[in-house]
Amino acid sequence: MTGIAYDAVIGTIAIPAAASLILAIVPSWRLAAALNVLASFLTIAVSAVLLWHRPAPTKLILIDDLNIVFLLLNGFVGFTTSVFSASYIDHELQIGHLTPRYLRFYHAMYQVMMVGMNLALITNNLGLMWFGVELATLSTVMMVGIYRTPASIEASWKYLILGSVGIALALFGTILIYLAAKPILGTGMSAMQWTRLLHHAPALDPALLNVGFIFLLIGYGTKAGLVPMHAWLPDAHAEGPTPISAVLSGLLLNVALYAILRFKVLLAMSHATIEPGILMIGIGLLSLFFAAFMLYRRRDIKRLFAYSSIEHMGIIAFAFGIGGPLGNIAGLLQMMLHSLTKSAIFFSVGHIAQAKGTQKISAITGLTTSHPLLGWTLVAGVAAIAGLPPFGIFTSEFLLITSTFNRAPLLAILLGLGILLAFGALLLRMTSICFGEPSAGAHPITASSMPIFLHLGVVLFIGLALPGFLYAWFAHVATLLG
Repeated sequence: MTGIAYDAVIGTIAIPAAASLILAIVPSWRLAAALNVLASFLTIAVSAVLLWHRPAPTKLILIDDLNIVFLLLNGFVGFTTSVFSASYIDHELQIGHLTPRYLRFYHAMYQVMMVGMNLALITNNLGLMWFGVELATLSTVMMVGIYRTPASIEASWKYLILGSVGIALALFGTILIYLAAKPILGTGMSAMQWTRLLHHAPALDPALLNVGFIFLLIGYGTKAGLVPMHAWLPDAHAEGPTPISAVLSGLLLNVALYAILRFKVLLAMSHATIEPGILMIGIGLLSLFFAAFMLYRRRDIKRLFAYSSIEHMGIIAFAFGIGGPLGNIAGLLQMMLHSLTKSAIFFSVGHIAQAKGTQKISAITGLTTSHPLLGWTLVAGVAAIAGLPPFGIFTSEFLLITSTFNRAPLLAILLGLGILLAFGALLLRMTSICFGEPSAGAHPITASSMPIFLHLGVVLFIGLALPGFLYAWFAHVATLLG
């Protein structure tokens, strides 16, 4: 059984790595799209094996209840997005936005991105986690600029520069954590292992841990799209291919948040350090209110939902900051449901922009009449992401607000106000986009609706009947987070 577990862990890296090499040389773009889907399916399949067979921690590998949540979510959304990519990219080729050469590059970089994210999630080493996040960032940077338009190249450069600043700060924070561990654990790999760091956390230098966490929060917070380090995110969403918008909002932001949570647990184990939750609550509320107000001023449909991602990352950061059993459960639920819902929304938005030939909100009206499938799935997606019942995000936000109200009523009121502000903006935009007189300029497309229905179906099911095993699983993870 142990051999199966280690093989599964290696497979989460080896499968997308091998696929990226193959996809870089495959001459047929149709074959490349099919191989991309197959590789993504195999990756989620081997990840699922880890639910039943988990390897013992090594110097490089760590699989526990926390990262298996992220790993499975990563694989699932990665697979469904690859399915969506096949039809989306096909249309982009037909209308001349992309060439077969760039399509091969896109699919190869997609699998490189999966390698980076999975590596960051499964490793027991601080340095490898940093490397994985950086690899995922660089691959998405190249995909954001794949259209080679002035706007997409500018967005790619902005993403690269701000992401590089963030990852440099995260590297500096990682070095500080290493320096805090060095007197206790010695030099080399042992001072970089999560398991050993947690075991000796009370003996680590609290001053270095405090300063290191601040750098790490800012550095990885840049990748997570938290305000004020968010400036790259709206441009990357608006100018890059829509499948990349889906994985940015649904996956890469979560991986950066995962890194922050690992360090938060480390500080929580050392009683002489600052309270990391206070910092996360502050940056979470700042992100929530900033994004909520900015939603009212968006004129581009992809930028609109990019700011919605910033809003939800703020809510998730707040949830993990407030902590406690219910706060952490709410944060995990919100994270999972946001990934599923926001990726489904971007699937719809991608096809809507292709059908209308524009991303301008003013030029997209009456979708439920002109394109009923896309219009009504967007209505369902906006209702879900806004936290309306019976969708699951209502459950997670209700749980978070009520649990916060018992501990800090003022914070609960602020949280509720921010969510209501964002709800008003989303409702306003949804009304103009989906209803009324249809706008001109409709183009026939072949929409891939399976991923949309699958994601929204899961979100609806969790809202109607939260499975007992899922709640028990998240409750156990909540105890690990403190």
